Amino acid sequence: MSDLKTKPHDGDVEKFLNSVEHDKRREDSLAMLEVMKEVTGEPPRMWGPSIVGFGTYHYKYESGREGDWMLTGFSPRKQSLTLYIMSGFRHYDELLQKLGKHKTGKSCLYINKLEDVDIEVLKQMIRDSVEMMREKYGRE
Repeated sequence: MSDLKTKPHDGDVEKFLNSVEHDKRREDSLAMLEVMKEVTGEPPRMWGPSIVGFGTYHYKYESGREGDWMLTGFSPRKQSLTLYIMSGFRHYDELLQKLGKHKTGKSCLYINKLEDVDIEVLKQMIRDSVEMMREKYGRE
């Protein structure tokens, strides 16, 4: 089994976010940093070269593979601001309808600009996902 390439480290979160070239993405990322600190109650931590994560959980699959991962996080990608909603989206149909302009992947929420979404709905999704993950995996 291979190890995860994306691991937490002690990189400077604010230095990373302030280095984002795209002005709007940098501004939105700094705002998302404050939102996630508020909602999770966790300090931010760099995961790999470009993900800001909050909290951790330990998973173990039936295959025997196990590891640690962030409860939630985000990354200022070139195409969009990517948020990691680790519980997935099957519980969020109603909230997604209210959220505003977005796209989703398995556990990724893609937002072009924060002003395209309802920030209170976004906070609720993050809060609910973190609570689900803590219930499933316990607190670290």
